Amino acid sequence: MKSKGRHITLDYCGFKGDGDWMLSVLRAAVSRSAAREVHAHVEQFDGIQSPLGFAAVVLIDESHVSAHCYEEEGILALDCFTCGGVDPAGIADDIHQQLVDAIPAIKLVQRNEIDRFVMEG
Repeated sequence: MKSKGRHITLDYCGFKGDGDWMLSVLRAAVSRSAAREVHAHVEQFDGIQSPLGFAAVVLIDESHVSAHCYEEEGILALDCFTCGGVDPAGIADDIHQQLVDAIPAIKLVQRNEIDRFVMEG
């Protein structure tokens, strides 16, 4: 089977940061890749209607890069999904390095990679 896309997910504990900073991390990684950013947004959650934290997304011409955080628990979920010529591993590795450099206590708990848009033949 062949695939047209690749999806990488990363889960962290020990995250300390806010949504605006995380969005800047995502955007920097995308800008250093061959992907083209088409839109970026962060939504901060105040803990009243949704758990305290944020969701940040950078839409790219080949899909998206996103981060979701439960602030009180210090957990962060990232995903990098591309469906063209850009390998999401480079973007994921860039984000990971920025996180480790800025937050020495952060710990990568798991990293998964799967093929997407899987086709027969």
